[in-house]
Amino acid sequence: MTNYFKNYCTGFLFLLSAFASYAQTRQEVLQRVNEMPDMPQPFGIIDFNQLAKNFDKTVYDFNAKGKYWPVIWTDSSRKNFNQVVIGLYTAMGDGRQGKNNKGMFHESLNTMGAVLGASLVGINKSKQQYNYVGMLKNYFNRETGWNIMMNNTCPEVAALGGGYGRDWWYDVYPNLLFYAIYDLYPGEKDFDWIARSIADKFYSADSVLKGNYNYTYFNYATLQPHKTEICIQPDAAAGHAWVLYAAYKKFGDKKYLEGALRALTAFEAVQANPYYEILTPFAAYLSARINAEMGKHFDTHKFLQWSFDGTPVCREGWGTLTGNWNGIDMSGTVGSTVDRGGYAFLMNTYDAAWPLVPMVRYDVRYANTIGKWMLNAANAAKLFYPQYMPKAHQTIPDAAASAKNVIAYEGIIKNTSYPEYKNIQAPVAQGDGPLWLKGNPPVSQFSIYGSGHVGIFGSIIRSTNVAGILQLDLLATDFFRDKAYPTYLYYNPYTITKSVLVKNTTGKNIDLYDVVSAKFVAKNISNNSSVKISAKSAKVLVQVPAGATLTREEGKLLANGVVINYTL
Repeated sequence: MTNYFKNYCTGFLFLLSAFASYAQTRQEVLQRVNEMPDMPQPFGIIDFNQLAKNFDKTVYDFNAKGKYWPVIWTDSSRKNFNQVVIGLYTAMGDGRQGKNNKGMFHESLNTMGAVLGASLVGINKSKQQYNYVGMLKNYFNRETGWNIMMNNTCPEVAALGGGYGRDWWYDVYPNLLFYAIYDLYPGEKDFDWIARSIADKFYSADSVLKGNYNYTYFNYATLQPHKTEICIQPDAAAGHAWVLYAAYKKFGDKKYLEGALRALTAFEAVQANPYYEILTPFAAYLSARINAEMGKHFDTHKFLQWSFDGTPVCREGWGTLTGNWNGIDMSGTVGSTVDRGGYAFLMNTYDAAWPLVPMVRYDVRYANTIGKWMLNAANAAKLFYPQYMPKAHQTIPDAAASAKNVIAYEGIIKNTSYPEYKNIQAPVAQGDGPLWLKGNPPVSQFSIYGSGHVGIFGSIIRSTNVAGILQLDLLATDFFRDKAYPTYLYYNPYTITKSVLVKNTTGKNIDLYDVVSAKFVAKNISNNSSVKISAKSAKVLVQVPAGATLTREEGKLLANGVVINYTL
């Protein structure tokens, strides 16, 4: 009777899956993404995975030749931990760095970003010439009593512009970067207790703030919030919540879950768009995930609107850019929608994909939206690199060789009505490096810190047999997740149905389950399968072991005990 009942239930679930196909998951719309072109022009998707590998090989070369090379050096100041570490130039030729200022000024946004990016494309950064993963411990500011990861190893470099205890996102975001790296290197010495310390500090901070994150920064040593002339940054709550939920998934301590829920609730209670620099998209991801995993009802749609719309009250215009700038589509990039007519930043564009792409696993209603946005973002991202941007649109095209095809301009602007951009066509690829220090050379417009995050795109994006239909890996940056089968998003931007070749990435026979239509679209695939995708729509395909036993628990569909649909 037991086997009969089991087989009956399995058959019923297959029928349920089939009937669900007649009512595909309703897709939610974001107006900002609707404004983006279906097929951005000029069109071309580069190999971000290979670019990330080339960046690592080139930038971590202590013997690199050329003016302003190498861009890596050793720092023997031994702050926080008794070890020599490395620094990377924030921008090429930045006079604040290298052996200047005792070699102490290097930013974790740069070094952590580069380690994370390389690790995501399969490079083991703990086993190269040095253990670059272990070196990141020195950003854990225990000598100051803050006991969190920060953008610098010590406050002595604060005056050099490293963001130290004055600009909240600089203090919070390095901890998200650390936790992501920690998930990839769980056995690294000292990482366990460092991760717990960070979570404890964030939990304590949230307890003190009591739902009010309307401050410029928080002193994690004294546990006191502060306001300065810089904007208040309530989206720090999103960063706290993401870290605390990751800590909960890692350690199982329910106080971290309590803290994550409190912080996300505080963020949701904010009335006006609080987007400051980089943290708001993490609220959208975490909202979708907690709703799916725990049956909560956070407002994912509002968080996504805040992430895209460019309507913040304090930091005016920050969001996702749209538009064709003088024949070049820049839609999908992230930055200011108002500064100089529009100012797109490479790092912010790369990093927005980290939370927003895996979000679709937990809320498939946004498959079309995220698929279309990523097509535009991937197409535009290449234009930050001098080898892909036409020379007429660059401030220093004659210096392109210095970037060695792996380092990009920091940003791209729309408005050329400034004296320094005379005779340059819009949009203009440029950077702020010369503004950071008088005497910084023109090549300081090439941004190493932004370029190092390329591995985020490199781990997520693959081309398919159909130009314009990307394969987006929904697991690549879904850190501290539960067990999952390979899951990919495919979005068809065309006005007709297209057939896409889906590659089996498991090495075993699979059934392809589409989360959007809640049905299996192919069975017992050993190699590749051709799947039809309707016009301007998406499929989210899970590569399920062939013949897996299906069960349903609390509105979720599982295959051999692994969730394949969170909202059946």
